[in-house]
Amino acid sequence: MIITAPDEFNVPDLFIDVTGLLGMRAFLKCEQMNFAGSVKLKAARAMVTRAEEEGLLFPGMTLVESSSGNLGVALSLVAAARGYGFVCVTDSRCNAATIRLMTTLGAQVEVVTRPHPEHGLLGARLERVAELLRARPGHVWLNQYRNPANPGAHEMTTGPEILAAFPDVTTVFIGVGTAGTVMGCSAHLRAHAPGVRIVGIDSVGSVTFGAPAGVRHIPGLGAGVVPAQFRSAALDDHWNVPEADTVRMCRQLADRGFLFGGSTGTVLAGARAWLAEHPEARRGLCVAIAPDGGERYLDTLYDDSWVVERYGPHDDSEDTAWSSTRPTAGVLLPAGR
Repeated sequence: MIITAPDEFNVPDLFIDVTGLLGMRAFLKCEQMNFAGSVKLKAARAMVTRAEEEGLLFPGMTLVESSSGNLGVALSLVAAARGYGFVCVTDSRCNAATIRLMTTLGAQVEVVTRPHPEHGLLGARLERVAELLRARPGHVWLNQYRNPANPGAHEMTTGPEILAAFPDVTTVFIGVGTAGTVMGCSAHLRAHAPGVRIVGIDSVGSVTFGAPAGVRHIPGLGAGVVPAQFRSAALDDHWNVPEADTVRMCRQLADRGFLFGGSTGTVLAGARAWLAEHPEARRGLCVAIAPDGGERYLDTLYDDSWVVERYGPHDDSEDTAWSSTRPTAGVLLPAGR
């Protein structure tokens, strides 16, 4: 394969067998195998292309977007490849490695530290985007929260990729952040495999599923404002995951050599908890989407001091220990399709 731009490369069909982890035929769709390192490259490329086709973007112009991290990296990459400036408005939860990566790719990064009184850090980020647009008329906001190219990218790619690999899938677990991935996949699955059950996974402290807002430390999933493009009818069920469970899951995966990010840990922890409440679903086959890798979380999720400071010290019970040195039996056992 020969490419001329970094956004042209993405691995569409890499799955990990996680049957031993979830107790049923289960596969994790890896979306980090591209130069941006996450599923957000699909949305970034689609939104920029749409803006170009609509005559909103020309070489030399500057993009502005709010992001907790992964989309910011993806847009930094696409902007650099296509000759645009890029200003990413993020917040204090964004990993230092992610900020460094964006600036290395030429982006300007603004970090919001004071939450909006009603809508948290996301609300504060959106306020700052609005301020930048007023002050800099030549800048263009792609608005991932309302841009139809965001879910459209997954309706055209991620959803079909799941069905192509596993036409007999019965349940799909998808993390909900801006809701682009879940809305796009749902649109395709509803049209082509209406019997598939779609379960949205989010973090405790997020308001998307109607729960009260709370403190969240891990970027990626979750929102202080219900995403404009989210439609609850697109889901058959949903589950909120405590961040401590996200950390445990990430470290269990690392024990088996798989380094994933917080969003992936949340999705798998949610899938395991949901299946415990719905044992009848284990008779089928499930696919969970892994949005990101774990390299950018080495100083957070995989750092004992960071974890203890936010979630408390571990004890000797297997359910609450943070250490990733203990073997975790049955996490990932080989199993045929």
